[in-house]
Amino acid sequence: MPSSRFLATKMVSSIPLHNVKAVAELGAGTGAITRFINKRLSGSAKVLLFEMDDLMRKNLQSEYPDFISHPNACHLVERMKQEGIEQLDCIVSGLPFFNFSSELRETLLEQTIKALKPGGAFIAFQYSLQMKKQFSEHFIIEKIELVPFNFPPAFVYTCRKKENL
Repeated sequence: MPSSRFLATKMVSSIPLHNVKAVAELGAGTGAITRFINKRLSGSAKVLLFEMDDLMRKNLQSEYPDFISHPNACHLVERMKQEGIEQLDCIVSGLPFFNFSSELRETLLEQTIKALKPGGAFIAFQYSLQMKKQFSEHFIIEKIELVPFNFPPAFVYTCRKKENL
């Protein structure tokens, strides 16, 4: 089920999109959050979308031809380099981290940390608080907000990359 407008609004409102030069969305899916990013983004910003599902990715490419779509977020840093992006200002994620194997989870978090500039924003929604401890090892968690008007209800983690990582 696509993310609700309430969830998309909460996620995107945490991002200073007017200052963003490069952003990635992990698990872009149907584009529910992508639409809100697109509405608030300045025209010169580069956007990388990652979606494993071929049909969803093709739909995203069609709807957002100026955004660059890739299948696998495990190759985030490599794809950034291909696009001439040194670091990202922000990463938005709808990936269900807790559902992944610990190896995949660590790979995705490692890619996220390498990709973000110091102090860069990591905004992720999860359906539980089970990732709080692991996220706090890599990021400064600024806030966690419940979005009850989403099905299922979701938690939005607003985090910053630690300066020493």
